[in-house]
Amino acid sequence: MAKPIYVLNGPNLNLLGVREPHIYGSTTLTEVEALCVARAAQAGFQVDFRQSNHEGVLIDWLQEARTEASAVVINPGGFTHTSVALHDAVKAADVPVVECHLSNPAAREEFRRHSYISLAAKGVVSGLGAHGYELAVEAAARLATPAQA
Repeated sequence: MAKPIYVLNGPNLNLLGVREPHIYGSTTLTEVEALCVARAAQAGFQVDFRQSNHEGVLIDWLQEARTEASAVVINPGGFTHTSVALHDAVKAADVPVVECHLSNPAAREEFRRHSYISLAAKGVVSGLGAHGYELAVEAAARLATPAQA
């Protein structure tokens, strides 16, 4: 059986559905998880879905993914724009990493337009709300499949 796809969520994503729904939508993180599980199952993968408000925990999970995951989808939240350490962990992951954002950072405040994570990720899905997670999981599964052969 294939290793799972890790779906990692950064700070404040535990507040999805109630925090700024005009930007992030009304879908909760639990509902996003269900979407990811369903999409991964269609591709023959399971999902290990996690959220933390702590940068070091996300780094630990990315390091764990090196041996325990087929691929990673990550929404680093605000760390997208600030964390060189998270960038380095993505770069060292040794599995495909897809960056995912509910909103489109390029269409928001200037400080959100730079992503340290994009510099290391295989691809980016943004601006499509919760549906973007489904597309990111699908992309991660496709990127992981050659490694499974």
